[in-house]
Amino acid sequence: MKAVMKTFVVVVLQTVLRYAVCRDVTLPTGPLYRVAGFQLSLPCSVHGYEGPRTQDFEWFLYRDDAGGRQMGVISTRDKGFPYAPFQTRVRNGEVRVDRDSGDKVRLMIQRLRAEDQGKYECYTPSTDSKYQGNYSATVTVKVIPDTLQISYTRSLTGQPTPEGAELTLTCSAGIQSEQLTHLSITFGKRGGGPGSPGSGAGGEVSTVREIISIDKLLGVVPGRWYKQRYDDGEITLEKRNGEGGLGNYVLKMKAVQPSDTGSYFCEASQWILDPNRSWQKIAQRTLDIGNLTVQQLAESMSVVSSPKGEVTVQLGSPLILSCEVQGLPPEVNSGLLVQWMKRGSVSSDSAAGGVEVEVARMSTDGVVSWGDDLSRANGGSMEKVARARYSLKLFSARPSDSGVYRCVVSVYAGRRNPDPSIPATLTQRSEGVTVNLRTKDVLVSAVAQLPRGPLLKRGSTITVICNVTVTTTGPAQAQVQWLRWPIPDPLGTPRQGADDTAPVEELPPTMVAALMYDGVSQIFINNSEVSVDRLTPVSYRLRVHAATIEDEGMYSCRAEAWGQDPHGAWYNTRVKAESNSVTVYLYARAMDLLLIPLIVGILSALFVGIVIIATVTCCFMRRLARRQPRK
Repeated sequence: MKAVMKTFVVVVLQTVLRYAVCRDVTLPTGPLYRVAGFQLSLPCSVHGYEGPRTQDFEWFLYRDDAGGRQMGVISTRDKGFPYAPFQTRVRNGEVRVDRDSGDKVRLMIQRLRAEDQGKYECYTPSTDSKYQGNYSATVTVKVIPDTLQISYTRSLTGQPTPEGAELTLTCSAGIQSEQLTHLSITFGKRGGGPGSPGSGAGGEVSTVREIISIDKLLGVVPGRWYKQRYDDGEITLEKRNGEGGLGNYVLKMKAVQPSDTGSYFCEASQWILDPNRSWQKIAQRTLDIGNLTVQQLAESMSVVSSPKGEVTVQLGSPLILSCEVQGLPPEVNSGLLVQWMKRGSVSSDSAAGGVEVEVARMSTDGVVSWGDDLSRANGGSMEKVARARYSLKLFSARPSDSGVYRCVVSVYAGRRNPDPSIPATLTQRSEGVTVNLRTKDVLVSAVAQLPRGPLLKRGSTITVICNVTVTTTGPAQAQVQWLRWPIPDPLGTPRQGADDTAPVEELPPTMVAALMYDGVSQIFINNSEVSVDRLTPVSYRLRVHAATIEDEGMYSCRAEAWGQDPHGAWYNTRVKAESNSVTVYLYARAMDLLLIPLIVGILSALFVGIVIIATVTCCFMRRLARRQPRK
């Protein structure tokens, strides 16, 4: 029984497989609407066949105006297959068969004609052992008139366009078809300049770059190379109503770049939704708009500062510097970020030395900000005096204002108020202007001394007087600092009041306190009570209260002259003087001196007492031992 069932199953499977494997030829579902003068592509495939993997195909046409008579179009195996109306078109390649694979081909008619309308049959000659299945398929093709129109309003002349200029291209297009078709518009560019996407060593590209499109579903789609600029709002495309049923499509580039150099075109495509729900492009026209050449900003722009070379300014007088941006295209509305940078000062070894710092800047929206020296916000100004011309004015020049000044300009071509994330199109620097300050003759002297009095002891108040003399014309003030060095050699340390030469340079000083030019005191040590004051116009006093052993040392003072400019502002003349040093030694107090003998006496008495008690005890024990009876 089991053997019979097994045989039955095998027979059934063989029968199913024999009838399941049968030839099947497929074509797209029709009717298909295509436009006269444009390409027709009909895919045809065969499945379930026997024989070689490469199958032959034959195409027939049943014209609507021929009463349904069959007409041979083309065959993959017989060169003499085409009927007379197709022989010439087949020979010149206008009608051909493109093979996608052994069992998939396409009938290609490059320029469809009105008489090509009808029913197309794709037939596959049999290579099967048994004739079974579907050996051909048909589809109806409708040829509709070409109504696709495209034009432009202004062509590009190829004349140089400055970098950052706005570019507007308008393309008009429309279709008038009885069938429901959709229109798409694409703006593109061929070729390019240096820096264009995909450019080679010669700065040219051979591929076409799509800039932006309105697709068949009215969606705006930027090209892959232009997506970032579209996201930044730099490129837009909009549709406007035109005349005669045409639509006007306006492309705007807010600021052209060197990579935008190239040949521009506008492409209009007509689309239809086939019965299989797939979109097919049935017509397309491309219109050349012209060539665009972008002139780079770096080729024309320069930054010039004045006065040129070197300038000497009297201390306290105004310092005025100018910066002019030359070569900016007047038709381009560009944002400018202008900075004044300075390197070096009189405190450096040379005017060109030191780190370059920002003095002031004016942003693209006209806001002025100052660098690290915020006091300049009230002592100077930065202004735009004309188009692309800026000035920096310091009302009262200070010694720290000397150095080499440069004007640095960052241009945002075509962007008046750029987003902070957008880099500048170009940044250029002017030549340096060396500013020297002619200062008044200033002389400063400083003498340190200790007032006469009793010997200083721990707990006393240390007083160090600093006598400072500033000789100059005009108002002046002294700024005094007190410093302390450790005593280098305890054995050779001079006593209080002795004058030494300059403190030992190898030993680092400690800043004790300072009295600023405006009367503000600063204390730098926290372990002592310290005060500073001004006794007379030339005498300054440091006091260290309740002095401890840590307050011993060699004291000196450093004086720095400050002058006042004609506008009343105080400035550091950088003229300094350092005084002699005085040594402060703290002696022991009286109670400290009595404490040592007292301790020594107590210890001596204790030692003597112990010795006496030990001696008496020893003698007593000996005498007691002698009195014991002898046995």
